[in-house]
Amino acid sequence: MQWLQSLDTALFHFVNGTLSNPVFDWLMPLLSGGHGALRWFTIAVVVIFIVALIRGGARGRICAILILVVVAAGDPLVIGTIKNAVGRPRPCMALSEVVERLGCSASGSMPSAHAANWFAAATVMFLFYRRSAWFMYPMAAVVAFSRVYCGVHYPGDVTAGAILGCGYAICLTVLTQSAWNFIGRKYFPCWHLQLPSLVNPQLAKPKLETKIAAAGDSAPEVEWLRLGYFVIVLGLVARWIYLASGLISLSGDEAYQWLWSKHLALSYFSKPTGIALLQWAGTHIAGDTELGVRFFSPVIAAVLSFVVLRFLARETGARTAFWVLMATLATPLLVAGSVLMTIDPPLVLCWMLAIVAGWRALQPNVTTRDWLCAGLAMGLGVLFKQSAVYQILCWAIFFGLQPAARPQLRTAGPWLALLIFSLGLLPSIIWNAQHGWVTFHHLSDNAGLNHPWHPTLANFLDFILSEAGLLNPVFFVAACWAAFATWKQRKENPLALYLFCMSVPVFVGHALYALHSRILPNWIAPVVPPLFCLTALYWHDRQRFAKCLLVAGLFPGIILSAFMYDSDLIGKLVAKLPGEVDPSHRVRGWRETTQMVEKERVRFDPNSFVIADRYATAGLFSFYSAAARGAVDSPKPLVYCLDADRPLSQFYFWPEYHYLDTRRGENAVFVRQLEPYKIESGWVWKWLNHQEFDYVNIPPLTTAPTSITDHFESVTNLGRFDIKLKDGRVFQRIEIFGCYHLK
Repeated sequence: MQWLQSLDTALFHFVNGTLSNPVFDWLMPLLSGGHGALRWFTIAVVVIFIVALIRGGARGRICAILILVVVAAGDPLVIGTIKNAVGRPRPCMALSEVVERLGCSASGSMPSAHAANWFAAATVMFLFYRRSAWFMYPMAAVVAFSRVYCGVHYPGDVTAGAILGCGYAICLTVLTQSAWNFIGRKYFPCWHLQLPSLVNPQLAKPKLETKIAAAGDSAPEVEWLRLGYFVIVLGLVARWIYLASGLISLSGDEAYQWLWSKHLALSYFSKPTGIALLQWAGTHIAGDTELGVRFFSPVIAAVLSFVVLRFLARETGARTAFWVLMATLATPLLVAGSVLMTIDPPLVLCWMLAIVAGWRALQPNVTTRDWLCAGLAMGLGVLFKQSAVYQILCWAIFFGLQPAARPQLRTAGPWLALLIFSLGLLPSIIWNAQHGWVTFHHLSDNAGLNHPWHPTLANFLDFILSEAGLLNPVFFVAACWAAFATWKQRKENPLALYLFCMSVPVFVGHALYALHSRILPNWIAPVVPPLFCLTALYWHDRQRFAKCLLVAGLFPGIILSAFMYDSDLIGKLVAKLPGEVDPSHRVRGWRETTQMVEKERVRFDPNSFVIADRYATAGLFSFYSAAARGAVDSPKPLVYCLDADRPLSQFYFWPEYHYLDTRRGENAVFVRQLEPYKIESGWVWKWLNHQEFDYVNIPPLTTAPTSITDHFESVTNLGRFDIKLKDGRVFQRIEIFGCYHLK
């Protein structure tokens, strides 16, 4: 081993130093992704990948997807695991007289991820297109050589990376073909007859009559449905794994509502009891972890996808239903709802369940059962969010516009559904009657009902642009087009009118109200699935344009969704975003922030308690501090929200969280969450070119609010703390005050 290491070091110095020349000094850093070359290379790869999916035929599509999978899975799972296990330092850290042409990284050196990725891609290409070996393998070898020449890897590192890349590329391809042989023959017989070999799609193409005889006339529709089920199950498992990885922290609202689940009640300050019950169940399954809090969010997304898939398969066909399912994976608002456990995902599911049950109830010769199911779905929806009441208005609009449906009002079904829905309102009404109708006052304040109306286009434009971005701009335009066309032809298609009434009025109502007050973009979340169903219904008979819209929206949307799941991909492909503008800013760094607060608390006084300036940060500190998490349901919790003399959050209604009554004479640390710093103008250009940028108007150290200074004998500023992640970026900033002797 010593001899091999000596040989490896000697070869490194030969390549890195002896072979130095001006041409290589310019070329090799570019091949290694330096000097901004990685950005342009990434753009080129994305373009080639999209072209391969659109114009590459069966072989090109399969090859492109396999390359994507083998690189995306092999780099973190194989190369990353071995790097961490071996722990070999980079040459620039272990050797002297190293010519550093790309800087020096502290990450492991053995094996080289660049070499592994390139040789893996070259191997997959070779298996599909043999002549590609004449270009891909030499290109991979040159990239591997450039890593040594630039001083970031030993020759042994790139050799090991090349061997591993080729190895797991072959293994994945063989396993994929074996899995296709087993699954395809059993569940997708028609498609397997058309495509028996993934590597060589031209192999054995039987005649159409043979395929139909073997698979049956209805096989393609069934297989599209089965493919949809496969995507749903795969998405469910993948999201659970993603949440269990702990890549993102809880959001403030999730942690705050987790505290609700520790104090179950009929309702809460701002929301009904449903979200607390869901979190209570999830944490009893997976514990007080990120996965436990969010356990049911992927489940809800899977059930919603199943309902939409089955509903559209009956009305438009399984193929259209499948592509609508894929479109939801490229819609940022629905992507966020599939992993974050807020009140919106369960409300969206209940809204859609009520729509499906209601449409069945409107058909001739139906029983009252479907109306009862519709009422139950709406009643469950109002247990999660008060805006479920909007669906009653949607029903009223539908009955007003559809004369053929009005005879239903002379039956017991709709009124029984309304009765069941009303029962869902009872817990909130009872709790609010006991607490001065505080929720209704809070909701009216949020809606701006207590402010005079000054019409402005600013909020309206902000609402429209936000919805266009969150719903995917292409799909947003397609949905608006479909809604407008449906209104013009509302007498021709009862289902289209029904879906229109269950979605468009709510969207239009929020848009108009945006002229009065600011509307949050997630408020229209319940109507997104029926709006997508309406869009699919309209574009189903316009296949040519529908394909163009689908392609234009699907690929950019899926790429954007991948960045939403892991914003660090932006840094790997282009450059690291500043923490202040990172899309995951609100759900990153809270574990580290809590550790910093706990460290300062113990340093100040181990027996002190924590006061947070916001209910959200109080929930986050309670969740991520082991000591606080164990005391959330005790008479003296460790973390409190800033006490107030009027209800501003749920903490007001929990006597044990009034520290003014229970913690007299004790010391505390007060934590203020700081807003992100403003970055100088023109930072985007500097970011793209990997240049440093500055912050502007950084505020000085502040004093504690009077609600703290008036209640403690003395207060001192312990300092401002920038919470950095491992990559050095700042995601959270806080200011901590030491508070002596609560009066």
